Amino acid sequence: MHPAAEHSPLGKSSEYISTYTPSLLFPIPRAAKWAELGLSADTLPYQGVDFWNCFELSWLLPSGKPVVAIGEFSIPADSPNIIESKSFKLYLNSLNQTPFDSTEALEACLVEDLSAAAGKPVGVRVRRLAEVEAEGVVGLPGTCIDDLDVSISSYEHPQPELLRCDASRRVEESLHSHLLKSNCPVTSQPDWGSVAVHYRGPALDHASFLAYLVSFRQHSDFHEQCVERIFMDLKRLLDPQELTVYARYVRRGGLDINPYRSMSAVTLENVRLVRQ
Repeated sequence: MHPAAEHSPLGKSSEYISTYTPSLLFPIPRAAKWAELGLSADTLPYQGVDFWNCFELSWLLPSGKPVVAIGEFSIPADSPNIIESKSFKLYLNSLNQTPFDSTEALEACLVEDLSAAAGKPVGVRVRRLAEVEAEGVVGLPGTCIDDLDVSISSYEHPQPELLRCDASRRVEESLHSHLLKSNCPVTSQPDWGSVAVHYRGPALDHASFLAYLVSFRQHSDFHEQCVERIFMDLKRLLDPQELTVYARYVRRGGLDINPYRSMSAVTLENVRLVRQ
């Protein structure tokens, strides 16, 4: 368990406060998990963002009439802190009986509070239901590797030693899998996700990559750190010219978390998959 998570509300009985309480937000420093991968804030080999989507966002108009919307939050991958997910949900719930003069006033409040918790500016969009509904759902790019015939017997910890590549053949390709699963490091609840990779470099053996992804199945870690571990293991294996890794996780408690990590600046789209 991350040492800071022991003091978070995750896995504990909580009072659900329905009036604005920004102190509910609980930051967890990223530094300890970066150190596990041999990284620090000054040596991150990637850039990116964590997209959070809230499907249970509600507040009051000055008249007392409630509003419902979908919140999109983008937290920089190099921010000093992640925001513990249950504290995020409790904070958002505290808006339920809180009046705001306008959507813009709500967004400004969210930006201020979430940026203070993350330690870097956080992007916020409050979106109308019709707008998100019109966008629909999409599929992941490239080749799905889930139907490959592989034998798997290890599920407890990520096993980068399973990964193989053909150094004599260089490719540029996109792969994805819907078989990513890990467990919350505090509550042991399952976290289900889909992962996508785009790279340019030595050809990655697809079957070995699938077996590697499945080795996360009983692993305990936060969403962000799972994606960063996949990124680093592929980077060490392939020494690629380009590498982007991202995951789209199934929501829990009205929130989904979607970490993106890339060697280069890429245009990131926060799009929904069928399980989201």
